[in-house]
Amino acid sequence: MSEPKIDTRLWSARARHLSPYVPGEQPKHENLCKLNTNENPFPPSPKVAEAIAKVVGQQGDELRFYPDPESDALRSALAKLYNLNTNQVFVGNGSDEVLALVFASFFIKERPVLAPDISYSFYPVYAQTFGVELVQIALEEDFSIDPDAYRQPCGGIIIANPNAPTGLLLSLADIRKLATEHTNSVIVIDEAYIDFAKVNENDSDSDTAAVSAINLIDEFDNLLVTQTFSKSRSLAGLRVGMAFGNVSLIEALTRMKNSFNSYPLDKLAQAGATASVLDTEYFEQTCQQVVDLREALTAQLTALDYQILPSQANFVFARPPNGDASSVAEALRKQGIIVRHFDKPRISEYLRITVGTSDQHQRLIDALAVLHNHKAHTAAVS
Repeated sequence: MSEPKIDTRLWSARARHLSPYVPGEQPKHENLCKLNTNENPFPPSPKVAEAIAKVVGQQGDELRFYPDPESDALRSALAKLYNLNTNQVFVGNGSDEVLALVFASFFIKERPVLAPDISYSFYPVYAQTFGVELVQIALEEDFSIDPDAYRQPCGGIIIANPNAPTGLLLSLADIRKLATEHTNSVIVIDEAYIDFAKVNENDSDSDTAAVSAINLIDEFDNLLVTQTFSKSRSLAGLRVGMAFGNVSLIEALTRMKNSFNSYPLDKLAQAGATASVLDTEYFEQTCQQVVDLREALTAQLTALDYQILPSQANFVFARPPNGDASSVAEALRKQGIIVRHFDKPRISEYLRITVGTSDQHQRLIDALAVLHNHKAHTAAVS
């Protein structure tokens, strides 16, 4: 059956002109080595399934009732974890929904929002969706973020930290500078990957516990930090995101949420996410395993003459020896190994490779070794 033709005559002008976000590919093939969407290689805490099963029960009777609209138990657990008050915590249906509410609550202004030119590709989509002017600030030659480049009038700033797809970490000192210099604008630090980050040795504000900008929210009423359960807590399929900030910022998000969808998290998501937060031992153990695997993968790729940025996330940003990232990605795909290639200026020669299991890494490295040996042999013969 042929695909039906889409008729846009009944669409609003905004819907007609949107350029939607394209999520990472979710192929369905046997024996797939999937290293393209930054999912965690480990399962979530066993307590997550136990909590969800308890809610469902034998007959699912609890599912007749609406969930807690404010997710009080989950917010309380997160507040205790980060030594905050519950009214400094907001939760939503994945960090993507939380970020959409952020744009709607704080960025619809006459002044533009500032963001890195190479970062999470959903930011321009949000800006277009909500009619927000987005000014993209170029990364430095080494792909780092220079906070001084943001020293201009704006209606807000949003930065992924660690940044994606580079994996580079902005220091707390630099975030403090942004918040100090833009007291009348909301500074959003999107920490989807922060749990895999180590202390930045160049950050004078850091100690062994201070990597997240959550540590600064009591100091700055214009600082909002977003996170997700999708990466470090292995719950991408549960769709839970959160934001931390001053009570006034959280109240704005809550008002916007209740004007859009007052029940963003169902009973199962609330129960599973709360159980995950409470199992700190499992969480810390698996995060460290991912960090160790990241370092091992970096060493393996470096041995193949790949250039690797110093990632603080659960992925590496890697440039093949000849910069032929597109052809490498296609060659890997033919062997059932999926990595992410961005065909965009400045980063088209790089691959973003998710940290996987040791077995997945070995399969990747073996395939790359054969590929590059073949190319070297072909070049020598020619």
